[in-house]
Amino acid sequence: MAQLDTAPQRRRGPAALDRRGFRQLTVAWVFTNAADSALWLMLAVWVKDLTGSDGAAAAVFVALGLPTLLAPFIGHLADRVSRRSLLAAGNAVMVPAVLALVLVRDADDVWLVYAVTFVYGAMGYVTASAQSGLVRDLLDDDELPGGNGLLSTVDQAFRLVSPLLGTALYVAAGPLAVIALTGACFATTAALLTRVEVLETPPEPSTGARFWSELSLGLRHLLTTAPLGALTVALAVATGATGLVNVAVFPLMEQGLGVDPALLGVFVSLQGVGAVVGGLTAARVLGRLGEPLAVALGLGTMAVGMLPLLLVGVLDAPAAVTLPLAATGLAVLGLGVPWAIVAFITLRQRLTPARLQGRVSAATNIALNLPQTLVTLAAAAVVGVLDYRVLVAVTIAGVLAAGALALRAGRPTH
Repeated sequence: MAQLDTAPQRRRGPAALDRRGFRQLTVAWVFTNAADSALWLMLAVWVKDLTGSDGAAAAVFVALGLPTLLAPFIGHLADRVSRRSLLAAGNAVMVPAVLALVLVRDADDVWLVYAVTFVYGAMGYVTASAQSGLVRDLLDDDELPGGNGLLSTVDQAFRLVSPLLGTALYVAAGPLAVIALTGACFATTAALLTRVEVLETPPEPSTGARFWSELSLGLRHLLTTAPLGALTVALAVATGATGLVNVAVFPLMEQGLGVDPALLGVFVSLQGVGAVVGGLTAARVLGRLGEPLAVALGLGTMAVGMLPLLLVGVLDAPAAVTLPLAATGLAVLGLGVPWAIVAFITLRQRLTPARLQGRVSAATNIALNLPQTLVTLAAAAVVGVLDYRVLVAVTIAGVLAAGALALRAGRPTH
């Protein structure tokens, strides 16, 4: 049940902002994203600098995805305890985890970067599982698209700004400065989350059913509830395909565009330009098309945005041509991501009982992130012998196929 609020109804933004608890959650989301966006990108660039290996740098994304194996247990936990407390505790744990990176000195210490990345990835599942139910408790059905769109906009806005600032800070002052900033942001987030005013759905009591049966209930709900099942498959195909780009990005920059990998933050920020626009317009797109067709439109837009990344590797053109072409493609790619993700999350929240929000969110993350992790791992093993342009081309084909699946799911049945 959404929490009532007596705030005056004068806001021109999303109706969700009229909820005091949601406003407090949004402020906390700002700080966690400030930490988020600066950290994950710096880790990959740092490993590249320490080892000189594209494969070692790509392995950061593998470590980020491996906590997928823990997602079912995290989702089960989120349905058993206070979600607000779980979020606060998770962010507090990230402070010492991040500060452990100060011990990294050279390539022999890269294992510690992978270990912290794993913990950081696990925290992502805590956030996804607990926050899904928390947002559902804070907002009514008609407020979900605007609320999810706003949270996505905050996320993408920091992907626009933080990588630039994080990369600049990394280049100017070294990794320790980024580590200190990230730790401070996680600590602030933990403190803010303890103050969120929300009437939480009571945690689900034990039913006496077998543990594994309860654990898998979220996945069963996700796959058997139409059209969630079909859209889950579509997004799994799309995210799996984008795992190839995670590996291709470094040779794309060095060989295709002739720029230093340290400029990866600039590229992520360019994608963020389109993603911010996508987040701001997501509620309107959902209102006009409905969730399934919005997912299809988002995936199609992503595929279109990746075409220029393939062209820059094929065209024999100067940087004055290839760089603007790649920048335009990245912005278009970013535009499609929030349309697809916000539409899917909103539909999932609407069609999922409060007692299952954590497990269904965890099941979603498994379905979407496990394929990406496995594909990234496989691509990292062959990137040295396989042309990066092949990886980009296969990614485009996979995302287009996923868009076709989502489009089919959005057609009315008779």
